[in-house]
Amino acid sequence: MVSSKAFTMTGGDVAYSYTKNSTIQRDVVDAGKELLKEAILKKFDLESLGFDTQSSVVVKIADLGCSVGPNTFFVMENIIEAVELKFLQAKNQNLSALEFQAFFNDHYENDFNILFKTLPPSRNYFAAGVPGSFHGRLFPKSSIHFAHMSYALHFLSKVPKEVVDINKSNVLNSSDKEVVEAYSTQFKNDMECFLNARAEELVPGGLMFILAGAVPDGISVSDTMSGVYNDVMGSCLKDLVKMGVLGEEKVNSFNVPIYPATVTELEAIFRTNGNFSIEKMEKFAQPMKTPLTPEGYALAVRAGSDGLIRNHFGDEFVEQIFNHFTTKIEPNFSKILEITRNNLNLCILLKRI
Repeated sequence: MVSSKAFTMTGGDVAYSYTKNSTIQRDVVDAGKELLKEAILKKFDLESLGFDTQSSVVVKIADLGCSVGPNTFFVMENIIEAVELKFLQAKNQNLSALEFQAFFNDHYENDFNILFKTLPPSRNYFAAGVPGSFHGRLFPKSSIHFAHMSYALHFLSKVPKEVVDINKSNVLNSSDKEVVEAYSTQFKNDMECFLNARAEELVPGGLMFILAGAVPDGISVSDTMSGVYNDVMGSCLKDLVKMGVLGEEKVNSFNVPIYPATVTELEAIFRTNGNFSIEKMEKFAQPMKTPLTPEGYALAVRAGSDGLIRNHFGDEFVEQIFNHFTTKIEPNFSKILEITRNNLNLCILLKRI
């Protein structure tokens, strides 16, 4: 078990819930569907996994950092559809003997009630919730055949201790080398824990498919989606200090447990770990199927950070903070839109050695 600071998406049925404001993430899932299908058809080896000799087959799948629906359900459907096709293409495979166990994982504070209430009624898998941080162990040894993660790799287990003393009123000051290095070190440590835990849980030959945002090499953090949020939210909080709404000390101690890693950083971490072979690392552009508006962006940000803001500043300040944040979006929206469109995504396929 790993102690990890919870950073869950907003549950419930409110206007700013993750369920109603996760189309950006859904577009990435849709864009990665064919890559996911290809990965399973080419790399999900039924023989090495022992499925070719079994009369009854239970494929165990985990979605790590699942949040609430509906995106995690689309993911599960895509995985199962591809695995079924793989079995259909294999000789001497009895599809009627094939069953699926789906594990939905997120922090204890995740809204599992909404998750379970909205499970697709026609699903063809047995569902279970697994609370806990994906930075540590979640499952018994060699029990998972396929692990999936979408847009959760950038969450840290905690804000680096060094940053609390360094960073003042900037959320994540991407121009401060010391701050960036502290975040980078924390990310590498968290990733080592994450990979070591999955190495224990995946069966030999099992696959892990990850969709993640990444920073192109040589690009400043301030020119990323995380960087724009940091700049706008930092400016918003400073304004509220000047207006006497928030205390300066409270704002100075606010930092975000997120680190947008570069492509080179990610590849080095995977290779250094040694428990996995990198079967695929493919870049793809940010899909923009759903038009992004200032109002939609504001709701999406709140869906992702309401809990973080509420936990740090208190319930009584949440509405004022997000109302003022919304007013700051309009003059910055052209930059927000440009950076969102230019966001780089990675499809990463790892195989347990």
